[in-house]
Amino acid sequence: MSDTSSDPRALAATLPTLLSGVEPILITTSGSTGVPKTVVVSTAALRASATATAARIGEGAWLLALPVAYVAGLQVLVRAHLAGTRPVYLDGRFTPDAFVAAAHEMPVSASRYTSLVPAQLATLVSAAETEPGVQDALRSFETILIGGQALPLPLRERADALGIRVVRTYGSTETSGGCVYDGVPLDGVDVRVIGGELVIAGPTLADGYLGDDALTTATFPVDPDGTRRYRTGDTGSVEDGVVRVTGRRDNVIVSGGVNVSLDRVEAVVRGVPGLEHAVVIGVPDERWGEASVIVLESIEGADDAALLEAARAAVAEAIGPAARPARIARRAIPQLPSGKPDRTGMRQDLARE
Repeated sequence: MSDTSSDPRALAATLPTLLSGVEPILITTSGSTGVPKTVVVSTAALRASATATAARIGEGAWLLALPVAYVAGLQVLVRAHLAGTRPVYLDGRFTPDAFVAAAHEMPVSASRYTSLVPAQLATLVSAAETEPGVQDALRSFETILIGGQALPLPLRERADALGIRVVRTYGSTETSGGCVYDGVPLDGVDVRVIGGELVIAGPTLADGYLGDDALTTATFPVDPDGTRRYRTGDTGSVEDGVVRVTGRRDNVIVSGGVNVSLDRVEAVVRGVPGLEHAVVIGVPDERWGEASVIVLESIEGADDAALLEAARAAVAEAIGPAARPARIARRAIPQLPSGKPDRTGMRQDLARE
């Protein structure tokens, strides 16, 4: 078995050999809500995912702006390889200037693609709203895939207003990356709801978890007809072929005896002006058992009392009074290498307080 290298150029050099072989690749999940797991992914599944992506959005040159130790970054290299193009690398810290410089290195004759997480897109959109050069660079991409976590609707609308072609993806390491694009499963991917949980089948599924047969059996059940499925742990719906994700089954608190989905709370909170980049975390609460806290980066002069009041009102109307956040905590939001917020770390810090 092969581990993904942290050096993207070294991995790109060995990728043709890896993809032509039968040995699976080991990819460690980011562990944003729990303990990281090592997923065993076959090269056939990686190729199936990349091929389905090309069929959906086209193929061409790819810009790598994500760590290749995670599946989203690795798939950028796989897609570029299968398209016969050389990937362009964004080296060093992710900034608008670094993104523009990398975009300028891309061939002008090929369609351009990249994959980002919402935090990266937010950084670029904010810069593009005042800097034409950043806007031009973003608009030069045929498609920008956005995954890793939920894409806030206000951010999507700002990107659309600038003429940036964004596609929201849904998937995981266990599905070889995004397998649902803007709510529509890729060709060959079947998504259905079983027992309230989104369950996925298709050629992009991973083999399982390294050294954990019990977890593999529980997470990848096999139907009587032999169809192998992946239990995502997400709640959602599938209507008229469109997949909608409502939250994590395990990202739930019990506040005053009422089950509250923190994903739903966070989605509503991010719709409040000034809270677009908020993260909602559950913490112990002496009175209610558990309560939710809105975590925000520090901004001088912000009226947190007014923001909290607006957030509580919006959540009460959309979900119910029991789901209202208790307070706002201002602090730096730690990021995992994958670009996702470190929710486990924030939860532990807030609980210690």
